[in-house]
Amino acid sequence: MSKFKVMSIFGTRPEVIKVAPVLRELEKFPEIESRVVVTGQHRQMLDQVMDIFGIKAHHDLDIMMEKQTLYQISERAMVRLAPVLQEEKPRLVLVQGDTTTAFISALAAFYEKIPVGHIEAGLRTDNKYDPFPEEMNRRLISAVGDLHFAPTRLAVEQSFLSLLMGGVYLTGNTVIDALFHILETTGDELPPEFSFLEKSSSRMILVETHRRENLGEPMASICRAIKRLKKDFPDTEILFSVHKNPAVRDVVMPLLTGIEGIRLLDPVDYHLLVKLMKKCYMVMTDSGGIQEEAPSLGKPVLVLRKTTERPEGIKAGTAELIGTEEEQVYKAGSRLLSDPGEYARMSRAVNPYGDGMAAERIVGAIRHFFGLMPEPPSPFTGSDGAY
Repeated sequence: MSKFKVMSIFGTRPEVIKVAPVLRELEKFPEIESRVVVTGQHRQMLDQVMDIFGIKAHHDLDIMMEKQTLYQISERAMVRLAPVLQEEKPRLVLVQGDTTTAFISALAAFYEKIPVGHIEAGLRTDNKYDPFPEEMNRRLISAVGDLHFAPTRLAVEQSFLSLLMGGVYLTGNTVIDALFHILETTGDELPPEFSFLEKSSSRMILVETHRRENLGEPMASICRAIKRLKKDFPDTEILFSVHKNPAVRDVVMPLLTGIEGIRLLDPVDYHLLVKLMKKCYMVMTDSGGIQEEAPSLGKPVLVLRKTTERPEGIKAGTAELIGTEEEQVYKAGSRLLSDPGEYARMSRAVNPYGDGMAAERIVGAIRHFFGLMPEPPSPFTGSDGAY
């Protein structure tokens, strides 16, 4: 039997985390030849997490440039990906999420008439400029995709174009697979440089914000609110994971450097991020993945965005959409720090995003697509069937 070649293409740290469980599952089936292509859209953070999951690339397009624009990412990814697709001739291209890498890879596969599978399909805010460019990236991937792996029932319902074309599977989110894998394979012990957390009785707040729409004044507003929270709640220890993007650092560093009890960190590896989420009191973030991971650990999430394509956590009560205005951020943080009842309500470990079997369902759907499995996999039903 000739092998079915499946090519997974990604370029950023979140994509690696969410594709890793699928790559691990693909390797279980000798009839599938799994090939990995990285664009290098985010170089340093990409390499870090690939090492953690033991992923080796067959092709590295190495497109990253200093202060790169969307035009440069798109052009370099398309031009460098074309000969790889033409040489490898995969039977299916897998992309994840809503990055520019994912969109350009799906478009390039379409140009080569190669079917596209979209991991984490169907997320929507219904505002094409928020988040930018992610909202349009994922809509456009849906338009050219053939297999749509939706993490929740709501994501299935929002994939209206995909539903018309078929090929939609309710799988759960692979980020929960990745999280469970890390929890099973690593302990709780923190590195020596974080020993202060073991000795401290302070409540630790984990902060991460980096999205393009939050650059500039919105991020400055968030920083001012965090500074006020530290002043008014001295029993807190604030750990701020500061993205490598100079546009983030140019705002955060001048406002928060040198303040006692606020520690500015370089982006931590995924193992450590999971440990810090387990250790923290609450999370303040604009990250999509952390919105999904923290509820699995029973941690309240304050979402530093105007919109979210992940409303399931809001509906479940484990996340709150608070925007970026200083007063709103401060009030939401204050409420969780001063109201034990509100904290208890939000910290319920409700997980609407997955059960750790998303990769198994995705690969089952791929094998069904190739005629290697008679029936498609059973869908994910959600932690309480509501999503």
